[in-house]
Amino acid sequence: MPQNKPMTPTILFILLAVGLLAGFLSGMVGIGGGIVIVPVLVYFLGFTQHQAQGTTLFMFLLPIGILGVMNYHKQGYVDYKTALIICSTFIFGSYFGSKLAISLDQKMIKQIFGAVIILLGAKMLFWK
Repeated sequence: MPQNKPMTPTILFILLAVGLLAGFLSGMVGIGGGIVIVPVLVYFLGFTQHQAQGTTLFMFLLPIGILGVMNYHKQGYVDYKTALIICSTFIFGSYFGSKLAISLDQKMIKQIFGAVIILLGAKMLFWK
């Protein structure tokens, strides 16, 4: 927790709720981590942008999506070859992206984050 905040029942509830929502959205439409969890940590729990991003990335170290993957696999919707190819470079992209993000100002990171979400949302809403 930022600045040694105690774990209150309210904070615990927010964390459990955001985990459930992010997991649900991840299973339903493939999003959740950055788009849901980072803003909740920043705007509801007082994390810095850097703390929120680092904390969210830590979640991905564990196989948190395994149950969702199992459901999609049962229906034949998982392309493991494609996923492994993406993973092979995602590791390096994550490393270099985090190095850059840590060197940037908090305000700049928030602006980049917001712009990415807006641009992706607009593309998905208005283009085929």
